Amino acid sequence: LPQRLATLAAAAREDAWQGRQQLQAQRQEVARLQEQLGRARQDGERWASALQRAQREALEREATRGAEQARQQELIRDMKGRLLELLREKDALWQKTEGIDTPMPSPAPRDAGLCARCHKDFRLLSRRYNCRLCQGKVCHTCSVDVGKQGRCCLLCYQQRHAQAT
Repeated sequence: LPQRLATLAAAAREDAWQGRQQLQAQRQEVARLQEQLGRARQDGERWASALQRAQREALEREATRGAEQARQQELIRDMKGRLLELLREKDALWQKTEGIDTPMPSPAPRDAGLCARCHKDFRLLSRRYNCRLCQGKVCHTCSVDVGKQGRCCLLCYQQRHAQAT
């Protein structure tokens, strides 16, 4: 019996030692897990703060975009209104000018060194042409080439083609 008690006592001591080892290992594991939990909480707080900041920025961007869109809509509305005004003005001017005849070509200026239409000086690079209809002196820009018949001023050309149609 004493030997059995000694064996039991030794086994109990061994179990107690193993239990203390397991308890110490579990305490270390709990400490490690608590440290990880603390880091996870800090990360969670940082992420929550970043999320709130991103949501706030998104709301600000949306408000700015909404205000810009409203300004653009107002600008479009103003431009449409101005377009309608211009179209009405154009129609009114067209109605006023509808009965006006095309003016006769102006006579050639006394100074033969100027174009009869734009009054530009004739020089080396701006050639002088005689209008075959009104005999005015015109530059290249103010004249139209009518093929073999030569050139004529824009006004005579327009009158001639207006009568032909």
